Amino acid sequence: MAIFKSGNPAMNVFQNTITLPGTGTMTEKGTLNKFFMLFLLVMASASLTWKAFYDGVNVVPYMIGAAILGLITALVVIYKKEWSAYLTPVYALFEGVFLGAISATYNNAFAKTAPGIVTQAVLLTFGAVIAMFLLYRFRVIKVTQKLQSIIFIATAGIAVFYLLAVVLRLFHVDIAFLHEGSMLGIGFSLFVVVIAAMNLLLDFDMIEKGVAGGAPKYMEWYGAFGLLVTIVWLYLEILRLLGKLADRR
Repeated sequence: MAIFKSGNPAMNVFQNTITLPGTGTMTEKGTLNKFFMLFLLVMASASLTWKAFYDGVNVVPYMIGAAILGLITALVVIYKKEWSAYLTPVYALFEGVFLGAISATYNNAFAKTAPGIVTQAVLLTFGAVIAMFLLYRFRVIKVTQKLQSIIFIATAGIAVFYLLAVVLRLFHVDIAFLHEGSMLGIGFSLFVVVIAAMNLLLDFDMIEKGVAGGAPKYMEWYGAFGLLVTIVWLYLEILRLLGKLADRR
């Protein structure tokens, strides 16, 4: 039995896992391979809604539907990690539909003020992932209990704040700096981007501990799922930040 914790909610259930005889154990290579499989699924479904947007299709219903179904699938994966091998590819497809739609929307909205905003967001996201991996791998930043607590509290605070913003919007109350390119708005987005990137450290640490602790083979899918959740969040926050910066021009 292996018990681990992470600041990433998707990784927190890396616990109470039992390795069944003959099923094998988790490996870093296996987790990485599965992550690339999920990434390809995301790209495939994202390309469909991206193309649909530029073909004149109203992709908003698909975006909303995929977001809701993706959230439901993610919650099931979190609480039924044994089903990861079956549900994480489904989650990746839903997430791709959502990302393709929102990326095309941003790309079109900022075509004149910030051409190539989506490409910039993708490159910055992968740059951040590589940078955080190197910082973790060479132990430039050590994932201590104190660091885990700080990142977890910051992540939880952001989640609660976003939830509050959604509730307030239902009553026609907007938190302006969440959407505007003011210094406060840009500063907030920068903070969220940093916290999202820091969550990658916890994900890498979790996978490493899962491998060292002999987590069951299906946890490779779960580890890949946790990484995908964080990277998607990071991409969306970088895209939002670039949009705010473009608004100031």
